[in-house]
Amino acid sequence: MISPAVAAVEVSQASRFFKALGDEMRLRIIALLSHGELCVCHIEETLGLAQSNVSHHLSVLRQAGVVEPHRSGKWVYYRLVPQVDEVRREQLRALTAIYRRYDGLTKEVERLLRSRGAISCRTPPEDIPPLVG
Repeated sequence: MISPAVAAVEVSQASRFFKALGDEMRLRIIALLSHGELCVCHIEETLGLAQSNVSHHLSVLRQAGVVEPHRSGKWVYYRLVPQVDEVRREQLRALTAIYRRYDGLTKEVERLLRSRGAISCRTPPEDIPPLVG
């Protein structure tokens, strides 16, 4: 039998996970990150959000164990955390598969992929080549 303290911890972790997934912008961020690691500036640009808004959403996702950051110089990059729990792993996989089918998100990913190759937060604006296509 599971002790009440252990059960409370497990429920708390599950609750935090589902609360993190209960927001449209966070789901869009997860879908973007399913394509690979991204700098915060790429997420801002793709979703048209302010840095503070993106940081808030990433903080909620980080606290829920969905994403993890790493710093490279002055830039912060995020990636999806490989989920150890099989149920969480399947839920995230299903979510990203579902959201990849929607036109709006597909267009966001296309914009991201176009800008990601040409524009980087590490590239000074005068060195950015024009987007083609």
